[in-house]
Amino acid sequence: MIASATTSDDQHHMHDLVLIPGLGSDSAVWQRTIDALGEAARTYVGDTLSDGTLAAMAARIVDSAPPRFALAGVSMGGMVALEIMRSAPERVARLALLDTSARPDTPDQSRRRREINSAILSTDDLASFAAGAINFMIDVTATEDVRRALIEMAVRVGASAYVRQNEAMIARTDLRPVLPTVRVPTLVTVGANDTMTPLPCSEEIREGIAQAAFHVIPDCGHLPPIEKPAVVAQLLREWLG
Repeated sequence: MIASATTSDDQHHMHDLVLIPGLGSDSAVWQRTIDALGEAARTYVGDTLSDGTLAAMAARIVDSAPPRFALAGVSMGGMVALEIMRSAPERVARLALLDTSARPDTPDQSRRRREINSAILSTDDLASFAAGAINFMIDVTATEDVRRALIEMAVRVGASAYVRQNEAMIARTDLRPVLPTVRVPTLVTVGANDTMTPLPCSEEIREGIAQAAFHVIPDCGHLPPIEKPAVVAQLLREWLG
């Protein structure tokens, strides 16, 4: 972490913002939102590609983060953010949860993940495999360049990291008990047409966290930070105050 040369007076308007990617994602899922945020925040993207449990991902991110930071996670990244709220809440100044769920997997969801893991390990064409999966993740209105960026990202992340993350998802604990412990300004956001973590998942989170702000993004699927970066950046800017 590079120390900033500015004094606290100079940087009081500049927030440290830690962004956590979702399953099978790297920093590219957040990059368009980072670009749209411009000078509104000093951004750091958490590493979710090196560990086999959500708790270990959370610990790694906290270890490399600034002393106190705003925290935003999308999809699996939202679950990792809730793990951080369980393990190191004193480090977090505000929280944004995008298209995520606080519930553990159902047996059916876990079985599906294992099927996907088997398929992804046996494919010799990860790009085509990803292209099929992406149709379920993003809205029909998403542009071709968004689709292409997501396919490239999936190939970059690779099969073994994806499988490791999916195993972490299967093993994750119920995060609903964390919700009433959250005491920082919280934004809960979901794409209107998210089929992966549908609207009720986000509504449950909103109801669990006192005074959470709630926003549904129209014409958007499971990945608003890359599907609707201008909208997400504006929501984050307001949330950062």
